Amino acid sequence: MDLKKRKRRYLKIALLLIGGLFLSLYPLMQVWPSGWVWLPRQHEYEQMMIGVYATLGIFLIWASRQPEAHLSLIWFTFWSSLVHGIIMGTQAIIDKAERGHLIGDVAALFIAVVLLGWLTPRKRIPRTIVDVE
Repeated sequence: MDLKKRKRRYLKIALLLIGGLFLSLYPLMQVWPSGWVWLPRQHEYEQMMIGVYATLGIFLIWASRQPEAHLSLIWFTFWSSLVHGIIMGTQAIIDKAERGHLIGDVAALFIAVVLLGWLTPRKRIPRTIVDVE
């Protein structure tokens, strides 16, 4: 299997995992609050984040079937996760009470950024070249 096909397979797996992680935000907030819940708790904010990330997670899972047809969504996820991770990471470093986020949600966002940045094609691949599975 050549590198392009292997990277495509890994991208499909990464999209499934990242989408699943985004769908798991609520359970993660319940099980590991020090890594996933910011203080003071604001339930309206938490509901909004859960809704936004659950929606993005569903679309990433959907995109995993044919990633090359959803490059703009994948690159949006890359860039928005990078910006979100930088902001949250900075806040967690400044506020000692929030340091647990550096190994929780901040780390998860940066792992997603690295995976998507490495695996996602930089330009659209013509449909005639893409393997249909």
